[in-house]
Amino acid sequence: MTLDTAMLDRAACEAMDRADPLAPLRDRFDLPEGMIYLDGNSLGAMPKGAAARSHEVVTREWGTDLIKSWNSAGWFDLPVRLGDKLAPLVGAAPGEVVICDSTSQNLFKVLSAAAALRPGRSVLILEGSNFPTNNYIAEGVAAATGGRVSVRLCEKDEIAGAIDDDTIAAAITHVHYKSGHVHDMAAITARAHEAGALAIWDLCHSAGAMPVDLGGAGADFAVGCTYKYLNGGPGSPAFLFAAKRHQGQALQPVTGWWGHAAPFAFEPGYRPQHDIRQFLIGTQPIVSMALVETGLDIHLAADMDAIRAKSMALTDLFIRLVEARCAGHGFTLASPRDAAARGSQVSFAHAEGYPIMRALIAAGVIGDFRAPDTVRFGFTPLYTGYADVWDAVDRLATIMDGGIWKLPEHQVRDAVT
Repeated sequence: MTLDTAMLDRAACEAMDRADPLAPLRDRFDLPEGMIYLDGNSLGAMPKGAAARSHEVVTREWGTDLIKSWNSAGWFDLPVRLGDKLAPLVGAAPGEVVICDSTSQNLFKVLSAAAALRPGRSVLILEGSNFPTNNYIAEGVAAATGGRVSVRLCEKDEIAGAIDDDTIAAAITHVHYKSGHVHDMAAITARAHEAGALAIWDLCHSAGAMPVDLGGAGADFAVGCTYKYLNGGPGSPAFLFAAKRHQGQALQPVTGWWGHAAPFAFEPGYRPQHDIRQFLIGTQPIVSMALVETGLDIHLAADMDAIRAKSMALTDLFIRLVEARCAGHGFTLASPRDAAARGSQVSFAHAEGYPIMRALIAAGVIGDFRAPDTVRFGFTPLYTGYADVWDAVDRLATIMDGGIWKLPEHQVRDAVT
């Protein structure tokens, strides 16, 4: 969609909303009246079905059926059943995805498995400016190997050239958490395989927001969260992808009983499952996991290409309106201008980004701040409209024109930014 900002007003944005094939899905979310929520890249909005589902799990499955629900309600199979439901959203086959644990824990598992699959190699490649926990986890894997493995941090354009015959794996986040730039999954995976290395992908900022084709790209492993664009709820369990060719070959190091070949045989020694269940560790958080399904069901009612098209149009609109209406106020675009190279978020750098974001939140527009100077906005096409974008920029322009961000109450730092 080509947008002529000079021809746009709120009425034009309302007309775009009326023509939007995804607009009816907004009614499946519980969004506070008057709030413009542009932080779905940190925590997705609550599906209306989540409250009823949580009530059912707590009062009937737990409260009435108690331990019988491991069988009668399918609790024990939930990680794999939901993994199969998520699989089409990331281009995976049935039996290649499991919902479990946290993204950080899952990354530790797959990095360790990769190191075991490439015993003669020593280097893990990650993006230095990536969300720090990925690099911290890689450092932990290196420490656990007693020094056999080391971590090499590269930036975007250096990654392909850094992969060589000593590389265990390139472990890259598909969409950068701060700038939103999109890596070429197929090209980096092909380069890794050309060098005999593995390709591991973090899908936290792409799953549910744009088409992902792990199978088509030939990816080896992937991890991601369900609480951002997949709307699974705060702290909802993450997911892990392992290509079938590696299942039964790559032993992950946290060998808990849920990954055992016969968990209820209670054998003294560990024997791994030879399918995706081998990446499980222990008892999963069933109440939280059950809520993941309410978000997945909404996604499966939508077309991912339509989601991506709307995402690109929303972010284009936001960039053009901010640059037109807040010109001269010190904002610098920190995301790729080309929508095809950008995930479903827009970041601007500003020296006073923190108080500006606080003032914007107080005005009912929720985004977030990433140190040292980035104001970040996530656009979830399932519930964000074009008029929302217009109104958000209108409130931002009012804050900047009136110097509202300078007020003392907006200078106070919260623990979570």
